[in-house]
Amino acid sequence: MSWAHSLIKLSRYEAEVLQKRLADIVDRRMDAELRLTMLEAEGEVEALFSAQETATGFYRAGFLEGLRIRKARIQSEIEVILVEEQGARDALAEAFEAQKKYEHIAESLAVAERKETGRRETAALDELGLRRKVAR
Repeated sequence: MSWAHSLIKLSRYEAEVLQKRLADIVDRRMDAELRLTMLEAEGEVEALFSAQETATGFYRAGFLEGLRIRKARIQSEIEVILVEEQGARDALAEAFEAQKKYEHIAESLAVAERKETGRRETAALDELGLRRKVAR
């Protein structure tokens, strides 16, 4: 039965590692989304400023092009992270399924062991009863 408990401990450890990995991936995604939001806010501020200043109109096109490129880069980073996040979620789900299987096996072994112990105790009591009956 110790091997079953070892498998359960290993599967729990694997699930914990995968949970930490998923948390790191989610943190990276949220960081990238925050950077994208900051770029959008920066673009809005620049649009308001350039609307007020006519001299900055020449630089606005270059700024907007650079902003579009940076936003596209961050958006593609977010898409890659989303794929990685989905893979981590799938791996975590599989780890939990494996853990449940090992726990079920350990529980079945424990039930079988209790039944066997009960059977042996019943047999020992039956034998004791027969010996007392014969001794009378």
